Formats: sequence, C-alpha cells, structure tokens
Amino acid sequence: MVPAVSVIIPTFNRRAMMGEAAASVLAQRGAEFELIVVDDGSTDGTWRDLLEIAARANEGAGREVVRGLHIDNRGVAAARNAGVALARGEYLAFLDSDDLWRPDKLNRQLAHMRANPACAIAQCEEIWLRRGRRVNPGLRHRKAAGDIFERSLRVCLISPSAVIIRREIFQAAGGFDTDFRAAEDYDLWLRLLARHDAGLLDEPLVIRRAGHPGQLSATVPAIDRFRILALMKLLARSDLSATRRAAICAALVEKCSIYAHGLYRRARIREAGFIAEIGAAANGVSRGAAAPELRTLIDGMRALIRQDECAITAAEAVQ
Repeated sequence: MVPAVSVIIPTFNRRAMMGEAAASVLAQRGAEFELIVVDDGSTDGTWRDLLEIAARANEGAGREVVRGLHIDNRGVAAARNAGVALARGEYLAFLDSDDLWRPDKLNRQLAHMRANPACAIAQCEEIWLRRGRRVNPGLRHRKAAGDIFERSLRVCLISPSAVIIRREIFQAAGGFDTDFRAAEDYDLWLRLLARHDAGLLDEPLVIRRAGHPGQLSATVPAIDRFRILALMKLLARSDLSATRRAAICAALVEKCSIYAHGLYRRARIREAGFIAEIGAAANGVSRGAAAPELRTLIDGMRALIRQDECAITAAEAVQ
C-alpha cells in the first residue's frame, strides 16, 4: 500500500523525546501514512530504541509502517533530505523530534489539502510549551494564510512540525540546503513562498516544546549568518518582482548591519568587513543597481559559514 503521506522525523541525541514524537505519529487516526525516522549519528542509544519502535509497530500493523535510517551526523537539513529520498507518499509532513502531534493532525491536514488542490504547502496552528508550561507566541509569530512572503523575511512564520507539503513541490525546490546547520527551514520556506501562497488550518494540532537543553536554536550561535545567506540566495533569483526584491534588500541590509556590528565587537574585523560588503551590495540592488558580484558573495558567505563550523567543531573536540 502506498501511503498518502510520508512523515519525516530527524533526530540527534534525543532518545526519550524521539520515542514520544514517534508515538504521537503512530497514534494518528484516519490517515494512511509511513513514518521515516532519520537518526543523524546519535550516540545516546537513539538508534537502538528506534529499531525496537519500528519492530513493534511493523509487527502490530502487519506491514512496514516505520522505517529507520542511521546516517553520519550532518545536521537536520541533510537528515530531512535523506528521509525524503525514501518517501513514497504524495505528501510530506515533518515532525521535529522535540515536538508532538495531536491524534487528528494528519487526517485534518490531508482533508484540507484535498479540499484545496491548488494549495502546495499548508500548516496548522500550534500549542507552545516552554519548559512544560504553556506560553502564547508573540504577535510577530502569528500565522496567516495567503501571500506571507514579505512578512516571512524577518521572522520565520512556518513551523516544520506543522507543515504538510506536496512532495513534488518540495523536490522541485531542491529540498533543504545542507550548508545550513540552523535556519534551514527559513531558507526553504522563503524559496517556496516566493512562488506559492501558504495555506492554514486554524486548529492547534501540534504541541511545540521549547526551552530544553538540546533545542537547536539555543545551541547554534549566530543564526543570522544563515539568514543572511538565505536572503542572498533569494536576491540572486531572476523571477522576483521589483517590490519583492526591494523587500529582500531591506531585510538583508538590516541583518548585515546587526551581524557586522557583532563581529566588530568580537574583533573579527575581516569577517565584519565582508558582511558589510554584502550589505552594501544589497543596498545598491535596492536602488536599482546591478550586482554581478552577488554569486561571488554567496560563495564567500558559504565559505565563511563552513569556516565557522570547522572552528566550532574543533572547539567542541577540545572540551
């Protein structure tokens, strides 16, 4: 049986949370799905637990409902892409291993997508928990349907755990960029929102858990460097309106100013100068000037990120 939706859970050293996330998928009612859990090189026993979860679920169902994949640690973007490469469903749904789904999440979202065949990507509302206590998201995080591209330039308005997307749309966009150790979702959603409106099912069907020690946004430094690269990639496109290009430039100039200032304060003068150069190029584009050096700047930004990641890895190895 070909499932309607392939659910992808990437995980790294979240043994207990991974089990809870997988259980919330297996508890889904009224939807034909497969669950693909990608262990991104965990060292805490996650893989052993995953094999046991898969064996029990598959035996109980009399078919392969859960598949596990163990890969070398390459980050959440590569892990999600690896899961999608195994997917068979018409739709993809992602679940971060620290989040949970309510039992009708997939069923309600599949019904929404089927009732709106022109919809390429949609999400649902969420319940936010921080250290186990319910909190209300800020107004700037409020979700909306339709053309949310410009609003999404400054804050990511789509949550991976709340998304359902047509598989061919994801593949046509090229998937997640594996140079992104964080903000990989911001990058992908912007690429998609540049061409597609967002759908929204106004029901809280996801429980988003934050505030725990392993939360990615709390462990990856200087996330704005990834956002800068995402905006540069957008600016290099040729299929955007003048209004959207101006909005991208404004967001890029703003983020470059903030990040360059932080680099100057840490005495990283050469890197700060390079980020300032990116901001100046974006400012020129916003005023109608061409930026033939943009591709070179993108390559330089990727190189800077890789350099930073190597330095972080080396520092962690010493500890």
